[in-house]
Amino acid sequence: MSTPRYFIGLMTGTSLDGVDATIVDFANTKPRLVAAHGHPLPDELRDALLRLQAPSDNELHLAQLVANKLADVYADAVVALLAKAGLQARDIVAIGNHGQTVRHRPDLGFTLQLGNHARLAELTGITVVSDFRSRDIAAGGQGAPLVPAFHQAIFGDTTRHRVIVNIGGIANLTDLPQSGAVTGFDTGPGNVLIDMWIQRHLGERFDAGGAWGASGTVIPDLLAWLLAEPYFGQPAPKSTGRDLFDIGWLEAQLTGRNDSPADIQATLTALTADSIVSAIKQAGSTVADVYLCGGGAHNPLMMARIAAGLPGIRVATTEQLGVDPDWVEAYAFAWLAERCLARKPANLPAVTGASGLRVLGAIWPA
Repeated sequence: MSTPRYFIGLMTGTSLDGVDATIVDFANTKPRLVAAHGHPLPDELRDALLRLQAPSDNELHLAQLVANKLADVYADAVVALLAKAGLQARDIVAIGNHGQTVRHRPDLGFTLQLGNHARLAELTGITVVSDFRSRDIAAGGQGAPLVPAFHQAIFGDTTRHRVIVNIGGIANLTDLPQSGAVTGFDTGPGNVLIDMWIQRHLGERFDAGGAWGASGTVIPDLLAWLLAEPYFGQPAPKSTGRDLFDIGWLEAQLTGRNDSPADIQATLTALTADSIVSAIKQAGSTVADVYLCGGGAHNPLMMARIAAGLPGIRVATTEQLGVDPDWVEAYAFAWLAERCLARKPANLPAVTGASGLRVLGAIWPA
């Protein structure tokens, strides 16, 4: 039996709904998900991260304090994950930590994911790999999405044309044909607008089970107006985030309207679903299977609308491929850390637009 090679993956996404943490064993050709843990973000930290999504007074000072606090929360998540798995810090080769995106401007040549990674290495005693996006952007790419190379390695099939869709705060797609180039891009908003709208009106962090959206009715003219956003028509490679799809964008679209908040929620859910369906159709007529992951995979209203828009195509979650949809992205960052330490490229230039393959990540040794 092979000696285990454990890596930890940490992910906090656009939805700011907590830290996803996984342990993955890379001892064999096929990596194995060993353990997973969801760790909460303190309310005050989440609020500070939301404030940093837009320019503000003394934001450099606040960003550094938030980075320190994030490191503390990441370290707590690692401790809890190790306890769940019955492992020690010395058993882990490295942590792959995405950090929390507060700016993503590849058009200006930069991206910023907060997290004091040196502090995390000190707190855990484990080597940390992070800052995965910057090298791709330096090579002329979008720096996102990063997961298509991972999707290809874990979910690719030479007999079936598959599409993997992650519906986090922002939704991204990976097109996995039976042969040929893998492509992918951010399709647009995932849960980010849905979450912001329900928090404003009901004080909830997310629309559990899509229930509030299901209580409303889609507003056709509003949906058409939202889908007219130029981002949706841009060719790939492309990526997006809260820099575009934030509450200010939504308020601008709703100017002069007096629709029911529940109907707007239903329409925002349809916006995410329909923009995903449109993106999948660009992958061609041979698509056989679509597998969803991320928080949106738990929204039956969204799942049903996506399936209805793709007749003849199987729509399921990555659970059918052996990976719980909640843990796919954290799994991916363990994979990215392993690739970095092995000095293996992890970007796909056809996805990001980078000038070539690059090793991604910066290393903070234990």
